[in-house]
Amino acid sequence: MQSGASFNYEDRYGKKASNTWIIPAVVFGAIGLIWIFWAGLFHSAPDVRSTLYSFSVTGDKEISLKYGIERKNPEKKITCTLLAYDYDKNIVGQIDDSFDPGQKSVQRNTPITSRSAPVSAAISNCRVD
Repeated sequence: MQSGASFNYEDRYGKKASNTWIIPAVVFGAIGLIWIFWAGLFHSAPDVRSTLYSFSVTGDKEISLKYGIERKNPEKKITCTLLAYDYDKNIVGQIDDSFDPGQKSVQRNTPITSRSAPVSAAISNCRVD
């Protein structure tokens, strides 16, 4: 046995690796959380929101779509693309419906003509022009 000198594992097995990854991981995690928070707030309030209320087949080659929009800025023009689908979910009709500047919230009933018998309709997208 040795006397006087204390036993040290670092001398026998080498120095233990330091935890240098902790600081970059915390910084990266903080930046990621800030980005997720920002993205959630930014995308939760779009410039225009559309709501499909109902649709009804009004003829052999026509379907009527009742929908509404809400826009942040009522001074901007909005264009919505409306689609009509057949039984096999193929697009058989498409129109662009425009909303002139004016009210913040607008509802409309719009007919969509199609090339064959439509069975459903949808709002593809609404965009600020």
